Amino acid sequence: MINGADTAFILAAAGLVLLMTPGLALFYAGMVRSKNVLATIMQSFILISLVSLEWVYLGYSMSFGPDVGGLIGSLSWVGLKGVGNAPSEVYATTIPHLVFMVYQCMFAVITPALIAGAFAERVRFLAFVVFSLLWAVLVYNPVCHWIWGHGGWLAKLGVLDFAGGLVVHATCGAAALASVMVIGPRKGYGQTNFMPHNLPMTMLGTGLLWFGWFGFNGGSALAANEVAGTAFVATHLGGMAGMMMWTVMEWIKLGKPTTLGAASGAIAGLATITPAAGFVGPNGAIAIGLIAGVVCYLAVNLKSRFHFDDSLDVVGIHGVGGVTGTILLGVFATKTANPNGVDGLLAGNGAQVVHQLVGVGVVCIYAFAVSWIILKAVNEVMGLRISEEAEHQGLDYTEHSETAYN
Repeated sequence: MINGADTAFILAAAGLVLLMTPGLALFYAGMVRSKNVLATIMQSFILISLVSLEWVYLGYSMSFGPDVGGLIGSLSWVGLKGVGNAPSEVYATTIPHLVFMVYQCMFAVITPALIAGAFAERVRFLAFVVFSLLWAVLVYNPVCHWIWGHGGWLAKLGVLDFAGGLVVHATCGAAALASVMVIGPRKGYGQTNFMPHNLPMTMLGTGLLWFGWFGFNGGSALAANEVAGTAFVATHLGGMAGMMMWTVMEWIKLGKPTTLGAASGAIAGLATITPAAGFVGPNGAIAIGLIAGVVCYLAVNLKSRFHFDDSLDVVGIHGVGGVTGTILLGVFATKTANPNGVDGLLAGNGAQVVHQLVGVGVVCIYAFAVSWIILKAVNEVMGLRISEEAEHQGLDYTEHSETAYN
């Protein structure tokens, strides 16, 4: 039976999650050089169109359609056949099926957009579009079904992911690592200082992402209920704790805090609390955020040691954050916060940590391997990288015949 309050809540949450993609565009665009601003923004914006179409005609059915062996949804809902205003029998049973579909669509849109930060400033637009479409079909949709789809095999094993620590952040982090290894560094990496061109733009993007994250995590309760409140509070506390701890880490190492560090810490905390948001209380959320600030800060600072040009720290923030939060769910989860959830290690159920580790291993290996294959195939067929001359001129001009600034 449709509940009006639940429906209104999820519609609002869907709008908030959509806002995260333009927020991500500004977050990333502020960190690149001025000659690549519009190209970076375009990579996020075009996926709103591309992935939404893919979701309607293929992705939703693959991700949430009737289960086939625990591995994938059948194609019986292609083109949203049978997906209407009546509630689904198995998903969010108090809202129209179409509302659940469009809410999940917004998650599918932002996930490949996150990957783009790893290879910013050096990939051809057409190659990016082809890679993103193939990745959505071959990586996002299957993993989404395994964990969130009715009958998904990882869900049956007891793997939990409230709002996307595995489905969104771990998959994009693994893909980002593969892309950095296949595509290689920007010209001059290690000799040139690639300074962010507009940190106020990045801070604005951070604010929009944080705002949207309340829909991302809070809406994942799929109803206007106590679990939504739990997730909303945990989201804010995780984000603020991540920002605080990253700032402290910078203060210790550099002697002063930076705005880029504060933004990075906030996103790290938000990404890390995402899988656990609906399963932990306020103190658990703060602990997870503080751990995120330390772990993600250290991970980002490791990239120079391995000579990986992860341009905008996708691996260190989203990948490491998503994995860390997924594991910590198994530590801090408590039925006091969510009676329909689980108890974690601190509540006497160490087995949940094992379940979470299995999920991390399976998802990261699968996402990395398939992403690697897609990247190699796209590179072989059409080439991923722009030319050295185009990289010198900037993607705004060479790929889009535009400039952001006079």
